[in-house]
Amino acid sequence: MGKAVPAGAGRAGTFNVVGVRYREGCKVYNFDAGSLLLSVGDRVIVDSEQGLGVATVVSEAHPEERGPSDKPLKRVIRKATEDDIRKIERNREFENEAFRVCQQRVLEREMVMKLVRVEWAFDNSKATFYFTADGRVDFRDLVKDLAHRFHIRIEMRQIGVRDEAKMLGGFGPCGRPLCCSTFLRDFEPVSIRMAKKQDLVLNPAKISGICGRLMCCLGYEYSLYDEAKKGERKRCCQKRPCDKNEAETEEVMLPPGAEVKVHSQGADKPTTPEDKPHDRKKKRNAWRKRRRKKPGDRDGEGGGAPAQ
Repeated sequence: MGKAVPAGAGRAGTFNVVGVRYREGCKVYNFDAGSLLLSVGDRVIVDSEQGLGVATVVSEAHPEERGPSDKPLKRVIRKATEDDIRKIERNREFENEAFRVCQQRVLEREMVMKLVRVEWAFDNSKATFYFTADGRVDFRDLVKDLAHRFHIRIEMRQIGVRDEAKMLGGFGPCGRPLCCSTFLRDFEPVSIRMAKKQDLVLNPAKISGICGRLMCCLGYEYSLYDEAKKGERKRCCQKRPCDKNEAETEEVMLPPGAEVKVHSQGADKPTTPEDKPHDRKKKRNAWRKRRRKKPGDRDGEGGGAPAQ
């Protein structure tokens, strides 16, 4: 008997890898193009986990070394022919009709959910309905209605608001197309700490995207700001020794526009409104000490007895 092959193991060697995307705003997947000559923008038929699918090439083919322990790549079967293009257009019509029918059923049943997209499989094996909702939704009766109407396997998939923005696309506060629908492959965690570290205004309207969550671009330069802040903290703790007649210097982090007063060691410190109560107390204590040290300078001063 042969040795058992670990799950996910594939052939080792050099593969002609190409990046494809099923829909606009969807994740980019790597496929084995084999001996096919493909360029960016070509529509291809791929062998996916759900069966045959149609995708668009978004990156040039490049050789890639893969080992036996790497996950095996799915294959690109062929370029899309004219018949495939006509079938794709017909499936788009089915998607529009399915979206309209499902939206009507949702309104009739008063279901608290928002339909986002419908995807019709290339081989007519199933239809996937993407929706958003605040909580769990009982859509069993809805699935029965849709299956009876279209005579196809129905799959309902709940997504988040960030995935919704990625699917629908749009423009961000910067005026450019959304990062998630153009070049981002995965969503990275974003926290309010990133905005604080970059000294941004903590206004939800300023740091939130159209999905209502913190903007993904807050994490682009976070590492640079974090390293810069750490370097500044180290410099603030360093003091340079000085001579007797030289002022002591120290590097301090100050906000922009701050007013500072510089004075040398031993010189009179400028008096500010905040320092006045403290200075008056020091002067009063010094005056009392002088009275105790020089009794009899004047009558009744220093605790001395009056002259007879």
